[in-house]
Amino acid sequence: MAASFSPSNHWLFFSVYLFVFLVGLPLNLMALVVFVGKLRRRPVAVDLLLLNLTLSDLLLLLFLPFRMVEAACGMRWLLPFILCPLSGFLFFTTIYLTSLFLTAVSIERFLSVAYPLWYKTRPRLAQAAVVCGICWFLASAHCSVVYVTEYWGNATYSQGTNGTCYLEFREDQLAVLLPVRLEMAVVLFMVPLCITSYCYSRMMWILSRGASRRRRKRVMGLLAATLLIFFVCFGPYNMSHVVGYVRGESPSWRSYVLLFSTLNSCIDPLVFYFSSSKFQAEFQQLLGRLTRGCVPWTQEASIIRRRRD
Repeated sequence: MAASFSPSNHWLFFSVYLFVFLVGLPLNLMALVVFVGKLRRRPVAVDLLLLNLTLSDLLLLLFLPFRMVEAACGMRWLLPFILCPLSGFLFFTTIYLTSLFLTAVSIERFLSVAYPLWYKTRPRLAQAAVVCGICWFLASAHCSVVYVTEYWGNATYSQGTNGTCYLEFREDQLAVLLPVRLEMAVVLFMVPLCITSYCYSRMMWILSRGASRRRRKRVMGLLAATLLIFFVCFGPYNMSHVVGYVRGESPSWRSYVLLFSTLNSCIDPLVFYFSSSKFQAEFQQLLGRLTRGCVPWTQEASIIRRRRD
């Protein structure tokens, strides 16, 4: 039985999950409101892609409490077993959806900069919808290996002797799991990273020849946020797939680098923010409305406390 976790550090997992939930949920909900409003007024392809990325992040965040319960219980799965593969499937699917949607956004941005006249005369909303469907299919099809692994052979024993969920694996499970992980690292991480790097490097070269400083600054912010997600959030986790395949085991440090992957839900809003000046303006307006809505309530509460005193 191969283990890839240390139960003694379960509060580290709980703390990271709680931080991601508290920070990522409000940011992505605000982004959802902005994108829905933009698509209702003037639907464009990049906004549809970013909307799907937001929905993917929200799906991860909504199922993150299952992971928090698991961490609070010492990395033991005390919930109904049917929720174990479901939470794992959604957890890993949303992670790889991020890399695919970020790649689609980079291609869309590159086309708008490299071929501006052609891009403006060709509405790409239908093509963007097809791309979104393909991304959801690719990620979910690959991550269905969670169900295959958990139900491989004896489903009851597949959770391990300590009642864990997708943390301990038998040799016959690893024989199925490790090659699929390697394929995921190549198809869903390395290839998207190469495409994204090419698109943004070409964009920077084109914009350096005459674009405004404000636009170059916005693209640089978009590039920095995207590369941060790929290299910091997803790089170590996908490297564990390669190392695990070479060694023929699930690395003991894999669960720790997986924590970096959950942070993408907090960093994705940076990609949204630098995606367009319109999003920046509408996001700031929404934030201002929410802030102004809290101020009267705070003032009223302070007045009530003074009267009581």
